[in-house]
Amino acid sequence: MRKSILARLNNWIIFTLMTLVVVTIVVASTILINFLRKEEIKRVDILVSAFKFQQEETTPSLEVQALVLQIYSSNTTIPVIILDKDDQIIEHKNIPQEILNDPQEIVAMAKRMAKNYPPIELKFPNKNNQFVYYDNSRLLNNLRYSPYILGFFILCYFLFSFWFLRTIKKTDEGYLWAGLAKETAHQIGTPLSSMIGWMEIMKLENPDSEGVHEMEKDIERLRTISERFSKIGSVPELNDKNFNETIQENYDYLKSRISRKIDFSLHLPAYTILVPHNRILMSWVIENLVKNAVDAMKGEGSLLISVFERNRNILVEIKDTGSGMTKQQARNAFKPGYSTKKRGWGLGLSLAKRVIKEYHNGDIRISHTEIGKGTTFRITIRKPK
Repeated sequence: MRKSILARLNNWIIFTLMTLVVVTIVVASTILINFLRKEEIKRVDILVSAFKFQQEETTPSLEVQALVLQIYSSNTTIPVIILDKDDQIIEHKNIPQEILNDPQEIVAMAKRMAKNYPPIELKFPNKNNQFVYYDNSRLLNNLRYSPYILGFFILCYFLFSFWFLRTIKKTDEGYLWAGLAKETAHQIGTPLSSMIGWMEIMKLENPDSEGVHEMEKDIERLRTISERFSKIGSVPELNDKNFNETIQENYDYLKSRISRKIDFSLHLPAYTILVPHNRILMSWVIENLVKNAVDAMKGEGSLLISVFERNRNILVEIKDTGSGMTKQQARNAFKPGYSTKKRGWGLGLSLAKRVIKEYHNGDIRISHTEIGKGTTFRITIRKPK
């Protein structure tokens, strides 16, 4: 439990830090963009005002001309092109290097500038007027894309938040079911210990009683079930090797307890399959799938367990002739809480999947299902190299 609390705390710390990073980036970017935009606009206004002031002066003094020249020279970012009335280049500044030696491209650029800002006409007594073309700096033009960039960051953040919250929810659900399973194991264990003691007394009084032996088998089964639940949420040890033996024992136990109207059969390979696994948990998975199959067949039909190897994988197929599933039912079958039965919590298949995927590094899925004809579950376990 302490580990689960620490894990959730670490997740929330990461989420908080990511939130702070995103908020900081968005706020800082917005402030910087607004500042740069205002500065660029201010400089353009000063430049335009200087040209207009010089234009309005009938005979500009040397001081006015020097001021305009100073303002013009201090401009290092705003592109400016000055043409005469015949579109001859008088002056240019801050234009791309690649067109510096191409007068036609410079004039074409000036015409493009005129679409954004009307050129300023500088009138001279000799009627040889000049036209000042200007535009935003490259930086200010690039800032046009800033809303899209910020929007992208915000979208990524929301997607991350959605994924994170779903992960946290699933993690919390996992801890909840693990805690519930452990508590169930604890509750079963208390009366089970007492039953084992009474069984020993009964064996002393009547050691040859068939009923006592049968009850002993069921108590041993209860002990196994208790061990299964106690291992959920913990990392089990994969100490068992003989996979054939695990499947055979489980088959023998289940065959004696399901309806005789079900043709229950097992197909094992002639050789022994050795693969690390946890016998208690693997038996629980098989039992869960078999019981689901029996329920789907309503106590009558054919049930086959097949074990075989393919491409260094151990495959276990459990095939029934039950009612089958729809596509939607097959998609949701392994989701926690989903069940097609009126009774039940819908945890069996989800826990079985967890046992196979997380503890045995394998996979479990529905390989085939058809309404009215049955379903085949397939477990895949990778053999170690």
